[in-house]
Amino acid sequence: MADFARVAKIDAHVHLHGSADRFMAQAERDGVRVLTINVDYPDFPPITEQQRDAISLRQRYPGRAAFAATISVEGFTSPGWADAAVRGIAAAVAQGAVGVKVWKNIGMGLRDAGGGYVMLDDARLLPVFDYLESHDIVLLGHQAEPLNCWLPFDQMTVLSDRTYFREHPQYYMYRHPEVPSHEAQLAARDHMLAQHPGLRFDSVHLASLEWDVDEVAHFLDRYPNANVDLAARMVHLQYQAVRNRDKVRAFLIRYQDRVLYGTDIAHARGQADEEVAVEAHEAWLADWRFLNTADTLHSPDFDGTFKGLALPAAIADKIYRINAMKMYPGAWPPSDGARAAATP
Repeated sequence: MADFARVAKIDAHVHLHGSADRFMAQAERDGVRVLTINVDYPDFPPITEQQRDAISLRQRYPGRAAFAATISVEGFTSPGWADAAVRGIAAAVAQGAVGVKVWKNIGMGLRDAGGGYVMLDDARLLPVFDYLESHDIVLLGHQAEPLNCWLPFDQMTVLSDRTYFREHPQYYMYRHPEVPSHEAQLAARDHMLAQHPGLRFDSVHLASLEWDVDEVAHFLDRYPNANVDLAARMVHLQYQAVRNRDKVRAFLIRYQDRVLYGTDIAHARGQADEEVAVEAHEAWLADWRFLNTADTLHSPDFDGTFKGLALPAAIADKIYRINAMKMYPGAWPPSDGARAAATP
């Protein structure tokens, strides 16, 4: 734990809105650089506002903040939607975006004129993915949800999922059997990836295969241009570590070049920046303890204790920094020294 503040880290999955000055001050103290990701999410500000804030953040904190853009599905069924989406991507990249996010509304919310759900391999989306592939722009994908989303509350494995889906019943798929299944969501994603073998893909949230690291491994083996991040799914690794710590640890060691650290820390609507900064600091410390020590730990999300993974420093550096810098070259300047922190 004594290494925490001095080791350079990148949180490659946050959602910052407004000035975020308090958040960035805390990140600097903790040696953390960030990738803030825009999302077509109704609980967040409008996309134009998200992008404005992200560009400002990048300009005010050069070398410490990068951003990924997104596409809006508004007007999806109108002629020319794909062309407009591509123009928007080009404009965002020209303003510094290092990737483009697609969200779970594709597959779980968006419908075509006939009422059918639009899946990620829909032909009308292909020009967007063709453009990203041909221009070597990273696609960040959040498809489906944790498998718990399709289970009754009493069968869910972790408290945070039960809490989230109680608070967001519109995304609780157990109560929406009309929506395509978890398997169908991921099959559509995988079909799209098979159609775009050169597309660099950041499959966030452990590729929605969080319940078993073996499933994540199979995904990474099938798609060599894909990586995964840990954002909002660390608890699922901890849950598995109660029963089989060695399996979880072996997964991260084997795929040490394919995993990015992230938290999914976000500015909720109306939430004070100072509050988000405190949440981020606590999350960064807790995650560091799990990944880098052998301490005996307990989570409020489930019963049982587990030991930290005590990853070797060289592997932790990859997960915390090097892999993100490889996936998003130019987003952050290199650190001075392999284990040096960001500007103290």
